[in-house]
Amino acid sequence: MANPLYDTIFGRHAGQGRTFLHLQDGREIGYDGFLAMAAKIAHALSAAGLRPGDRLAAQVAKSPEALALYAACVQGGFVFLPLNTAYTTEELSYFVEDSGARILVCDPGAQGALAPLCDRLGAALLTLGPDGSGTLMQRAGAMPENYDTAARSADDLAAFLYTSGTTGRSKGAMLTQDNLLSNAGVLVDHWRFTEDDVLLHALPIFHTHGLFVATNTLALAGGSMIFLPKFDLDRVIELMPRATTMMGVPTFYTRLLGDERFTAETARNMRLFISGSAPLLAETHLEFEARTGHRILERYGMTETNMSTSNPHDGERRAGTVGFPLPGVELKITGRETGEPLPQGEVGIIEVRGRNVFKGYWQMPEKTAAELRADGFFITGDLGRIDADGYVTIVGRDKDLIISGGYNIYPKEIELLLDAQPGVLESAVIGVKDADFGEAVLGVLVPKPGARIDTDAVMAAMQGSLARFKQPRRLEIVGELPRNAMGKVQKNQLRDRFGG
Repeated sequence: MANPLYDTIFGRHAGQGRTFLHLQDGREIGYDGFLAMAAKIAHALSAAGLRPGDRLAAQVAKSPEALALYAACVQGGFVFLPLNTAYTTEELSYFVEDSGARILVCDPGAQGALAPLCDRLGAALLTLGPDGSGTLMQRAGAMPENYDTAARSADDLAAFLYTSGTTGRSKGAMLTQDNLLSNAGVLVDHWRFTEDDVLLHALPIFHTHGLFVATNTLALAGGSMIFLPKFDLDRVIELMPRATTMMGVPTFYTRLLGDERFTAETARNMRLFISGSAPLLAETHLEFEARTGHRILERYGMTETNMSTSNPHDGERRAGTVGFPLPGVELKITGRETGEPLPQGEVGIIEVRGRNVFKGYWQMPEKTAAELRADGFFITGDLGRIDADGYVTIVGRDKDLIISGGYNIYPKEIELLLDAQPGVLESAVIGVKDADFGEAVLGVLVPKPGARIDTDAVMAAMQGSLARFKQPRRLEIVGELPRNAMGKVQKNQLRDRFGG
């Protein structure tokens, strides 16, 4: 194929009028209309001077045009760099400069602030609003709709995704055509997607979850998407009876469960609920099944690897686990210090290898060498274990591990106990500096609505359930835990707040 990713995910639907996107306002966009829109954008970008292999950065609201911009980059062989809409101008400056992006696409309202940045870095600036307004679509309007593709190989770069950078400078993960295409193919088969599926899409598309896992998988299967600008509880409940599948973060499911309108009848047409990007509490898993009869399918992946594991479509979806390695993915648990494989059941670093694993970090050879072994195994930085049945459980991030008096303490174990205490909605456990032991355990608790947490009673419960060195030295109560756009708790912010 001249362009494997485009030809397989998008181009195969050329000339097909069946619906691809169901929009919030009632409009529908067919595959043929979507591909025509993407083709016009691709030609407009080429006319603006972009060449295969060049980077394009985009900080725009979710819209059909924004999704077509991704397809256009695949068609033209441009490396697509989607950016979180919450990033500041200062953060954008780093991403554009580091990636060497030749074009930045932004919201029309941000043009004034970003024009000096683009002038300084020598990048062209185009605009795209949530309603399709802006200079990008104005230029695209005069362009042809033909699907001429840039010749690309499976090993050519398709996208950069920058990591969150909570422990230093953000790293640009280089994802190839084959990384994205192979993972989409595995997920279509593993999750049984077909052209009859209607995916309820309420995720952002600047992240691997909404852009690659959801969009690539659904498009490869030839199904359609109810394409919502964001997660809106009222709209999700209203539109769910028209859908067959949903991908979400745990927050989506807890919000649904918090609304009495969400019933088994609401989910009557659904065949599959999938959760990822942050841990799903076992309590949520069980409550969701009791309410709807559906067991949420939890899976595990990250920016650098796409999806690596999944609970089974057919078989036991085990609460608290992320299932088994996907077909074609090798996974092992290794010692933090030695890098050697550990016996079954022991906690260690998760390493994965397969076609899904990225090519490395852009212009960071030392970081790449430190995290991507010569034999192809990627050191994820996540702590986990494999049980006797082969299910993988994520224990936490290696950087969140607490070492107190020489003992390793895994926050997840303590959080599960804290979450089960009366009045506790959720918790986060962090390590704070301690003169005697190096680090001590601190628990941060969020109360259930209208509830009051008896911290003395919680501390007493911990004494009966945990070894002394694991017990929290103190508990803090907050209104909510800090989270990123995908719902992951930002423990670095908690350490900054309570570390003293």
